[in-house]
This record gives sequence, structure tokens and C-alpha cells, in this order.
Amino acid sequence: MRALSRSPGNIVLVDTMIVIEAVDTGCWNAITGQLSIATSVECAEELRRGEASRPGYVRVSERDILRATVLDVSDVAKVEFGLRYPDAHRLDAGERDLLTIAVDLTDSFRMCSCDKAAVVAAHTLGYLDSVVSLERLAARVGVRGTRPFRRQYTEQVMRSWRTSLLLGQLP
Repeated sequence: MRALSRSPGNIVLVDTMIVIEAVDTGCWNAITGQLSIATSVECAEELRRGEASRPGYVRVSERDILRATVLDVSDVAKVEFGLRYPDAHRLDAGERDLLTIAVDLTDSFRMCSCDKAAVVAAHTLGYLDSVVSLERLAARVGVRGTRPFRRQYTEQVMRSWRTSLLLGQLP
């Protein structure tokens, strides 16, 4: 596994759904080849579990998973995060762990998620400017998908959520 760079903005935390969409659109290798990508152990386990019988299932290989640095989150860190963000129990476990990691990284990260609850949490924690869409991440490394990104992965949706949150409205 690669060591994470501590330079501002170089670490990109990705959740399970981002990895699946990036693999499915053929962007994953370009993104992981050019950026310091990290995910949580929980997200990696979610990717490994998969549901092959589910319609539209996208296979993510172990090799795909290990193209990202997989970070563990201690039980103590989870409790501390829960104290800092009282609605932590409403988050998917993978997104909760990514945000727990983000708290330790302060401003030296970007988080890529299509999960509205995670974006709301990032806003509450003061990290809204650090959240990016998969579409924007792919554009940053100069790669286009083999198909258009699904709506929740686009910059248009992220901009809409961001605007609503800044106006004090829940998206």
C-alpha cells in the first residue's frame, strides 16, 4: 500500500459507491494512478461483500480495492467522532469511518461521496468545501468514463446540494 501524502488537498477519501461507479465507468485506474486515494476498512469490506445476484452488480476486484490505501478506524476514534457529530449513527458505517478519518486529516483532504447524508455531515463539520463529485475528480485527472456518470455522481448534483446547504436548506 502507498503511504498517504500529507500535502494539502492531496488525499482523496472515497466511499464504496464511488469506487463501484469509478470501476464501472473505467475511471478507477486513472484516478488511483494520479491521486493519493484512501478508503476505510469498512468501505473495503463492503466492496468485498458485494451482491453478485443484484441486478446491475459491478464486480470490484481485490486488486481494485488495493489501488487505494485502506485505513482502519479505532473504536475510540469512532466514539470521539460520535461525540463531535451527534448524528453519526444516521450515517452508513463506511461514510462514518471516512468522516472520522477526515477529522484527523483536518484540511489536507478531499472527500468524494455521492451519499447525501455524508455531504450534510461534512457541511455540519465545516468540510463542505472539501467534498467533491466523482465527475469533478475524473476531470481533475483528465479521464472520461466509458459512459456518462449516473446523476448522483455529477458535479451538477453536488453543486445543488452544496447550494442548498449554504442557504440553510437540507437538500
